[in-house]
Amino acid sequence: MMAALSGQIAERCARNFLEGYGLKHLVSNFRCRVGELDLVMLHGEVLVFVEVRQRRPSRFANAAQSVDARKQRKLTMTAQLFLQRHPHLGDRPCRFDVIAYDDRPEDGRLPTWLKAAFDVAG
Repeated sequence: MMAALSGQIAERCARNFLEGYGLKHLVSNFRCRVGELDLVMLHGEVLVFVEVRQRRPSRFANAAQSVDARKQRKLTMTAQLFLQRHPHLGDRPCRFDVIAYDDRPEDGRLPTWLKAAFDVAG
């Protein structure tokens, strides 16, 4: 329960952060058989699939580095299913962003925002 609450806080903080930069919120927590999209937003005409990561710093990987190739494939497949269910959005350019918190987002520190964090074809 604590991890779920922490994830909800991180996602809310990420949404607020991105809205402050002019992104428009469309959907939170889109779930399907393949996986989940934390946030789906519009940045101008670009459809942005946002993965929100939070973890304590370690010597192995920070929050942004935890979006590995396996996770990227899952996000890509989930985004494809999202577009199938929302065909009116299918003609927009898309990108995958990562919002990474290496501490507690409620502490007020700004996250790391990786725009176009990985290649859609990757």
